[in-house]
Amino acid sequence: MRVGLKQLKRPLLYVMALLYVVAGSLHFVVPGLYVQIVPPVLPAPLALVYLSGVAEIAVGLGLLVPQTRSYAAWATIALLVAIFPANVYMAVSMVTIEGAPGGGDPSVLARWARLPLQGVLILWAYWYTD
Repeated sequence: MRVGLKQLKRPLLYVMALLYVVAGSLHFVVPGLYVQIVPPVLPAPLALVYLSGVAEIAVGLGLLVPQTRSYAAWATIALLVAIFPANVYMAVSMVTIEGAPGGGDPSVLARWARLPLQGVLILWAYWYTD
């Protein structure tokens, strides 16, 4: 039996929503891990971590409500664009994340793979903007 992308759209919506709620919650559970990848040119790193955590939880929950789904999808895209500098900073500055599982030193491949992954996540969110 062949499953088309259209048939996966609803289950993948729930996966995406759960990922954002969990990721956002982790900003409150282990904020110190996220603070380390906030580019130093930005003010109040801890506040930005909490703000992005609230935003991730909000978009995750918003995706689940049909009336807010399109707005939440657009907000997800905006959030991904907003946090992109942290991923760039992590890749180019070779930030070692103190306290992270596995020693906190992601491979060079993992650091750079996060950048195009943002594009995939943006396209995934765009799928729900209709």
